[in-house]
Amino acid sequence: MATANLRKGYLLGLATFSIWGMFPLYFKALEQYGALEIVTQRVIWSAVFGSLVLLVWRHPGWWRELLAHPRRLGVLGISSVLIAANWLIYVWAVNHDRMVEASLGYYINPLVNVLLGMIVLRERLRPLQWLAVAMATVGVSLQLLMLGEFPWISLVLALSFGSYGLLRKLAPVAALPGLVVETWMLLPVALVWLFWFSSGASTEPAFWTSTDALWLMAAGPVTLIPLLGFNAAARHLPYSTLGFLQYLTPTLLLILAVQLFGEPFPVDRQLAFFCIWAGLAVYSLDAWRIMRKSAG
Repeated sequence: MATANLRKGYLLGLATFSIWGMFPLYFKALEQYGALEIVTQRVIWSAVFGSLVLLVWRHPGWWRELLAHPRRLGVLGISSVLIAANWLIYVWAVNHDRMVEASLGYYINPLVNVLLGMIVLRERLRPLQWLAVAMATVGVSLQLLMLGEFPWISLVLALSFGSYGLLRKLAPVAALPGLVVETWMLLPVALVWLFWFSSGASTEPAFWTSTDALWLMAAGPVTLIPLLGFNAAARHLPYSTLGFLQYLTPTLLLILAVQLFGEPFPVDRQLAFFCIWAGLAVYSLDAWRIMRKSAG
């Protein structure tokens, strides 16, 4: 792989995961609208913006191929529900000062992927992968025992995003067309909720003449731009390298939570995180060892 392409891949990867890690700054600016209203607008404007991008950045034949495999449409229907649930819990967590738990969820996510691969795809875990999963389990158990609370936000985020990734693997559709189809599938639900059940500011016609409306409309580009960056980075970097870079997102999320927004991060919670981090270190070591063996 050419050095220039690798450099480009690293820059795109760092930019993408940094943007995802800084998402709380955007959602905190919108917290007066409520998580459900924000996610509804995110669906609407992601569908609109994504469709416009598809008109410019064409993916020849993707629609015909999708129609030729109707099962993939069904899978995208399920994955759309999972990504909507992930968005909703994430935005709710950010705007209710639960960002530390959200960051834990995205640290756990790679290890959840390993478990899902074992359970659903019948993949066999290597000894170091078993050790990594065991360490993560200890970390989650410590939070339950020492803090007396079940880390439901962390687990729902990890399971919903892990399951989403697994379904997208089972229904191979390019990332941008896939997300556009998912948002269009969610669009009727979003519009029904917005016009019949919501009493939020965005249901008032006068709202759309204000500058505040631009913040909600920005949810489309904010969602899709890092996705496009991720896909571009994936083309220039080994997948294992991309996997290591993904830890940047929950790390930035944790730093923002503790340093900027003052969320508590007591010693007992730090111990739970340490177990997760140790598990991720073992998981990364195993991935690096396998990569070296494959390269040799």
